[in-house]
Amino acid sequence: MVLLVLTACLFPLQFLTLELPKRIINDAIDAGQSVIDVFNYEMDQETFLVVLSVAFLLSVLAHGLMKMRINTMKGILSERMLRRFRYTLIGRITRFPQPYLRRTSQGELVSMITAEAEPMGGMMGDAVSLPVMQAGQMITILAFLFMQNLWFGLAAIALIPLQAWLIPKLQRQINLHNKDRIKEVRLLAAEIGETSAGAPELRVNGGWRHRMSLITRRLGTLFLIRLTIYRKKFFMKFLNNFITQLTPFFFYLVGGILVIRGQVSLGALVAALAAYKDLSSPWKELLNYYNRVADLSVRWDLIVDRFSPPGIVDEELLEGEPDEIPRIAGELVMKDVFVRDHDGDTVLEDISVSLAKGAVVGVKSQDAEERRAIAELFTREITPVSGTIDLGGHHLNDLHQRVVATRVGYADPKPYVFEGTFGQNVLMPLKRRPMSELADPLGEVEAKKRAYESERTGNSTDKIFSEWVDPELAGMRDEDEVHSFWLQLMEATGAGNALFRRGLDQPFEEKDHSDLAQALIELRPQIRAALVEAGLDKAYYRFDPTQYNPALPVAANLFFATPRRPMGDVEEAGLGDFLDLLHELDIEDGILRMSREVIEMLNQTFGVDGTDHPLFQQLGLNPDVFTRKVGLVSKSREVGLANMEREELVQMLELPFEVSAERIGPGFTEELKNSIIELRQNEAEKLAEWLVVYFAPLNEQTFAPGLTVLENAIYGKLSASAGARGEQIRDIVAQKLAEAGMKQEVAELIYAVPSGIGGAGLPASFAEPLAISRAAIKKPDVLILNGCLASFEDGQRSQVVFNLRNLLPDTTVLYLEDDFEDADAFDTVLELEHGRLKDGGTGAVAETDNAASADLRRKMRALVSAEMFANLSRRQLRLLAFGAQWHRAEKGEYVFRMGDDPGDGAYLILEGEAGLGYDTPEGESHLVAVAGPGTLVGELALLRKEKRALDMFAKSDLETLRLGESEFMAVVENDASTAFRILQAVAGYVGAPKQNDSDDDAESEAAEETS
Repeated sequence: MVLLVLTACLFPLQFLTLELPKRIINDAIDAGQSVIDVFNYEMDQETFLVVLSVAFLLSVLAHGLMKMRINTMKGILSERMLRRFRYTLIGRITRFPQPYLRRTSQGELVSMITAEAEPMGGMMGDAVSLPVMQAGQMITILAFLFMQNLWFGLAAIALIPLQAWLIPKLQRQINLHNKDRIKEVRLLAAEIGETSAGAPELRVNGGWRHRMSLITRRLGTLFLIRLTIYRKKFFMKFLNNFITQLTPFFFYLVGGILVIRGQVSLGALVAALAAYKDLSSPWKELLNYYNRVADLSVRWDLIVDRFSPPGIVDEELLEGEPDEIPRIAGELVMKDVFVRDHDGDTVLEDISVSLAKGAVVGVKSQDAEERRAIAELFTREITPVSGTIDLGGHHLNDLHQRVVATRVGYADPKPYVFEGTFGQNVLMPLKRRPMSELADPLGEVEAKKRAYESERTGNSTDKIFSEWVDPELAGMRDEDEVHSFWLQLMEATGAGNALFRRGLDQPFEEKDHSDLAQALIELRPQIRAALVEAGLDKAYYRFDPTQYNPALPVAANLFFATPRRPMGDVEEAGLGDFLDLLHELDIEDGILRMSREVIEMLNQTFGVDGTDHPLFQQLGLNPDVFTRKVGLVSKSREVGLANMEREELVQMLELPFEVSAERIGPGFTEELKNSIIELRQNEAEKLAEWLVVYFAPLNEQTFAPGLTVLENAIYGKLSASAGARGEQIRDIVAQKLAEAGMKQEVAELIYAVPSGIGGAGLPASFAEPLAISRAAIKKPDVLILNGCLASFEDGQRSQVVFNLRNLLPDTTVLYLEDDFEDADAFDTVLELEHGRLKDGGTGAVAETDNAASADLRRKMRALVSAEMFANLSRRQLRLLAFGAQWHRAEKGEYVFRMGDDPGDGAYLILEGEAGLGYDTPEGESHLVAVAGPGTLVGELALLRKEKRALDMFAKSDLETLRLGESEFMAVVENDASTAFRILQAVAGYVGAPKQNDSDDDAESEAAEETS
């Protein structure tokens, strides 16, 4: 409304800019008298001309300022609407049903929210104000013209050079802000991708509110950049328009005086001004507006369609927070549950079961999709086509998502990991809402501004810089108790020792873990003595101020210190100071030459395309920076180091901060090592100034920042050639720390390990502990572990079940596996077969499927009965069944004959028996083998492209499923497990003992046919 009022106020000002020129000409210039009466005040003609001209200039200035204000407000409105629109779309992603997310491209969603939504922002601001403004301008101009009966002229171009010089300078400033905007949009795209891929994890673990606060922070940064762009952009437009309007001012003032003095004719002046006004601009804007509306309407329909999938989670189930989060204190009941996949095929049929509170239940199924469906039913990631699910007397469909996220935990071996740290991912379920606010690093004023805009744009008002972890959600007092429970959880699953040993390789800040830092200092003499006693003192490089340590980078050796922060974070100015220091110490040339040789060596080893190799990643070098250094080395070979720019030398100098002599090898000479030791001892005063800022001196009585737990404990670094002795050192250090009661403190360092997007920064061994931790850290009432026992040895699985039962005695735990070695470890074991409870439930295919679907499902069940196809994905199984044909043969009828082309396919026997044999030259029939139900016959002939080796005939009435050649080969080429089983069969055939007589050869061929 304010925007429309201001737009309406613009038209009188525009009319003034049209009317005042006429008044200047008629009432001042062509007045016909020297003294003019103005509101009973007399003034001479020239004074009156000056008054009218200044009034015209002020009206132009007011008109321009008003237009600038309107455009700025339109820009702000556009950004607020765009921000709200993007926030709404991202919020809807967290409500997408799981099946829809699996078949929807993340890239498509990202593109729609970023690129597709971008032009809509401008349209949202112009939707009402632009047609009102442009139409109003046209009406105003037309009204004036009709009143004056005049429309001709010529516009002046005197100030165009000024505009050509000034406007590009302002545009360059705007371009710089646009670069910042593009960077932020890319970061936003990465976070959107994470939200899309991890939406189920956010729902199940209750992390959506914290996630939306993070999204709000990113959108806020993008909003402020765009706000700056709009201000500068429309100031530039105002300035450009004002300069343009200066021309009529000078024409009116100076030209008018000349006309009065008789030096220029009045007609010439009017002709020069007439062309200034033009109707084409508003008309062009209106046409452009129409085209944009038509174009964006199509985009809008596409976005609405993509972001409104069937089955989307009801917004009310995620909106706000429930009044209470009830416990699931009773049985879990599934009654008459049917589930279909997105293709309409039945996954679960008529599932009715009741599970007691606190029961440990095993759910066995060979079909991974069936196991996943059971899990997703309880986490409400999918909803049944029919039937009901009750959790402790609460109907699942009626529960707020916060209740489900808090009381139901789910884990599988491949969890989605969000960017941040291991600990932030583990504690996601406890981040229900901000518990207490922390200081915003941007300051209180900026924080308030962001909060105001967040509220205005309908974004989350939760502040990302807050203490989010709520231990009471899991019934615990504080975060220390949460960490303690997490360690118990890891011990129960057998991952405690592995994480503890992994913690030995983690650096940490002394202020965050002061007890651990002090313990490491106190344990150093004991560890040193134990290593000497074990003969391991030569397997690592101890820090010695009189010796060069090959495992430390060059700069650390020069200062005999460790960096206070990663040297990649040191400003270029700091590295420039270090270059000056090396020059003063007269080792600049040697260090730079060494850097150049090492870069060349690494380039020869890995090349610029091999920087993703694990060995290169172990060096800790940034691939992009390394690529630039390779280019600098090539230039130095051409022009010489002496002719390189200072900035280029500084970039080459980064290498000594990152790579040790041990990694460099022969390129690091003994002469250079000795010179560094000599400089360390003789030039201590010169080194001290730089040392204080960037490095922490090494001292056996103090903690060494930047080093790992292990390196601090042994006060040294492991040799790259330590091998098995390095593991022995780890064992001794781990034992000493455990004896000192530091096991929990060391294991907790895993919390700070950076995870990277999608878990790229975590070792693969962290995935399963993270998944179980995230599911169980909230002490849920229902815990579902899907495939989480597969990685354990046979003897460990029962122990894990026993440990978790003791740790979570009141929790109903469901283990979903393809098989169980010890069914006695569970209170109840349910077995699913073809989507139904074995020995329970009733099939209802005829009632729920049409004839074609029922036939397809029968074929799928037949295929699963063969071991070779037992683990096929449902999609592959469906495709194979779709191309399969029923084939029946009466007793004595031949299915195929020896020498036939195998193109008719392979045969899966369902009922009856088939004989495999051949006819001798004398016409006698020879039976080699008999194949019964579940046997696949003839598949190797398809693979080898050879004629049939034997006859296949019906020994009794025979029912088979014929698998076409193209369908069968498509499965072999696309399913690794099936290809592996066929490889096993081929290996068995090839490895079978060769016989000399023809009968035994035939038996081998029969084995081939029936494998």
